[in-house]
This record gives sequence, C-alpha cells and structure tokens, in this order.
Amino acid sequence: MKANITEYLRINLDTEMWECRQCNNELVSARDNYKRGLLVYDRDPSEIHKPLLSQELYSYSFAPDPAYTAMLEFYCPHCGTMIEVEYTVPGHP
Repeated sequence: MKANITEYLRINLDTEMWECRQCNNELVSARDNYKRGLLVYDRDPSEIHKPLLSQELYSYSFAPDPAYTAMLEFYCPHCGTMIEVEYTVPGHP
C-alpha cells in the first residue's frame, strides 16, 4: 500500500521507502528523513527575491541577505523534480 504525503512524495508502506510520485523511484528508507535521498542546491536568495532598492545607494534593499538566509532546494535525483524548498540560516544541517 502507498500513502501520498505531499504533491511529489509518497511512502510505500510495504517496503517502508520514500518514493517520488513523478518518476516512481525509491529515494531512501521511510525510517530516515526523506531529504537524505534528494539532491540539494544551495541557491542565493537574491536570485529569487530581487532587491527593491538600489544596492549601490542603500545598505538595505528588502532582499534577503545571504549572510543570514540560506535557501535550499531539494530535487529528485532520478527525474529532477523539485520536491521542496527550505529557508534556513547558513550552516544549518
């Protein structure tokens, strides 16, 4: 039996494995964090959240500062589907 957890993740209850719902491939044991079976891209937040003010004129531009904000994107290693995006502090495991 399989249980859908999110739009792109499900758990196979018989094999106790996380699976990608797009490509049906197994990722990692369901007894472990599913993120361990995904590819991680540490994106610069300013690529997504463009500054609202000129950074040459103002020290604060309303864009996330990469020194204080990390943006981690998690992808399926088999099909490349983005599974999740996480905002955290730099250096957080």
